[in-house]
Amino acid sequence: MDAGGTSSLAPLLLQERVIASTSIHIFGAGLNHERPAHQAVKEVSQRGWACSPIHPNDGGATVAGFPIRPSLDDGLVPEIVVLFLAPERARAVVRDLIIRLDHEHFPLVWFQRGAQDPSSIEALQSMGAAYVTDDCIVEYTNRHDLRCASSPLPQMFCLQTASEDGDGCSVWTVHSTRDAVLVKPTYALEWVGTLDDLERSNHTIPRYIRSLQATNESLAVLAQRLTQTEAAS
Repeated sequence: MDAGGTSSLAPLLLQERVIASTSIHIFGAGLNHERPAHQAVKEVSQRGWACSPIHPNDGGATVAGFPIRPSLDDGLVPEIVVLFLAPERARAVVRDLIIRLDHEHFPLVWFQRGAQDPSSIEALQSMGAAYVTDDCIVEYTNRHDLRCASSPLPQMFCLQTASEDGDGCSVWTVHSTRDAVLVKPTYALEWVGTLDDLERSNHTIPRYIRSLQATNESLAVLAQRLTQTEAAS
């Protein structure tokens, strides 16, 4: 691989896989503007990829319009996982992915420089999973002038938080990645995700929201309808 990086895929196959993916989950991307992961969300999304920032402390806020998730929901299968993490934290994420996900449809795991963990790489190699080490996803896409082949942007996303009134109710809101600027919720974050997440997540709240779907009602219409009600609780 060029520029010192290493990949389990041949160069052209790696490019094809990146281009064909529509979304990129970026672990370590939070509200700290000085962290490279924060800037990566903005730069990668400018090339058409939908970004899913994941940070345990900043869930519910946004980076470049994209909602930060505190973790990866059960039931969701990422296409590309980028790790802006220390090796031991990267190892925990890879271990969790290996346990939870179907190995035949495993994501491309991208270790940013300094994130690579030998035991994780060995595990990925043993199962034939695709990975990249010693390269930066932003530099890579810029270097090869790559763009998402089928950009899903902008995306609608949903946010549920505890009510400010302290009455035990919840507040459900809908936003767009085109222009959302949200700070970390003052009250408890209960769930956040895109419509795709809403459709596939096994989290309690998405499962409950799906149960409210009327016959022939799309999730987009349902999500908007619930902003007018107290259905999310």
